Amino acid sequence: MDLIPKPDQVVSAASNLAHKVFYGGLADLRPMPRTLIDEGTLREVYHYRPAAKVKEVGDPVLLVTPLAAPAICYDLRRGCSLVEHFVQAGRPTYLVEYGEVSFKDRNLGMEHWIEEVVPTAIREASAHAGGRPVHVIGWSLGGIFSLLATAADHDLPLASLTVVGSPVDVSLVPLVAPLRPLLNLGGGRGLVTRGYQALGGAPKPLVKWAYQLSSFQKLVTKPVAKATHYDDTEFLAQMEAVDRFTDGMIAYPGRTFGQLYHRFVKANGLVTGTFDLGEVTGEPEAEGRTVSFADIDVPVLVFGGATDGIAPVPAVKAVVPLLTGSPEVRFEIVPGGHLGMLTGRAARTSTWTVMDEWISRWSTDPDAPSEDSDDTDDDATGPSVSAIGTGRRGTGSAASRALSR
Repeated sequence: MDLIPKPDQVVSAASNLAHKVFYGGLADLRPMPRTLIDEGTLREVYHYRPAAKVKEVGDPVLLVTPLAAPAICYDLRRGCSLVEHFVQAGRPTYLVEYGEVSFKDRNLGMEHWIEEVVPTAIREASAHAGGRPVHVIGWSLGGIFSLLATAADHDLPLASLTVVGSPVDVSLVPLVAPLRPLLNLGGGRGLVTRGYQALGGAPKPLVKWAYQLSSFQKLVTKPVAKATHYDDTEFLAQMEAVDRFTDGMIAYPGRTFGQLYHRFVKANGLVTGTFDLGEVTGEPEAEGRTVSFADIDVPVLVFGGATDGIAPVPAVKAVVPLLTGSPEVRFEIVPGGHLGMLTGRAARTSTWTVMDEWISRWSTDPDAPSEDSDDTDDDATGPSVSAIGTGRRGTGSAASRALSR
């Protein structure tokens, strides 16, 4: 809104205010309809029902939720919902989420997600879709777990893997780097270790506070931004949806939080591209079982958000040279922060467009939704690593190309 608002801005602002007063908000927060098809310990696999008069065709998509974040990250609000986008296009769409984490789950470690939850969800989605291979999309820690699960199990029915805002080199995360010397104070059982062990994990309020801290500038300037955009219905609706997302943060199980803290944050354990599952489980018989990103043999699409403070572009891009066994690796920079790059207003014409092209390119079903394609360079041998903002065929999104200059 201008410093001296125009008449039409005043009318729009008054209309938005009235709508909030009488209807409670501007965002359409109705969830996309879905059906539970499988469940287990902290595992719920859902199939989203096809849109009216739209036939499901092609290989299925499985959305992998990160720990601690609510599954509405993929279904933020109508018009800014990746789920809605896929369903309306006729893509069979599935999601795995974890439900509420309680004190009784404190002994569950990362191996539960790497070796049980994610692989089971992939197989269930494939079976429900008639045995088709699955395009897995993981955001944030969901992307990390998807990478590790794919590297650990070569028999998964996968068509491709997409990771969105998943930091592999944590030393390049600005929020973590200044704290690393402090994390080592007090030896092996410092204040953080004693704290999460006593609480049985990281409780919801702490997770919410940490997420808000990562966007501290936006948090501080939020009242001003809201006041100056009161005539912008879309802006206010998005703010409402993001607030609901933040309020829905979930706790971390104690053992998993400890592993993430010690292995990822303190030791930067993924930067070499290998991960010892024996060290994760702590079981003697599992010692020596090392998984490697180099063993991932499916196409991998990697997204970095241009303004992501939680997973900045260099921290995410670090995975690209580690994926030497993949037939194609494509890296894209897209507009937005950590959540915005996935489901912000700009994602409709950037992230989602690239996803659509990628899934169509690697679809095994001739009846799958597809786009006009260029020369696919089928005679190329060995892994192909695309440049930032471009695909193997040089068809990166305009937004990515502009941001990569």
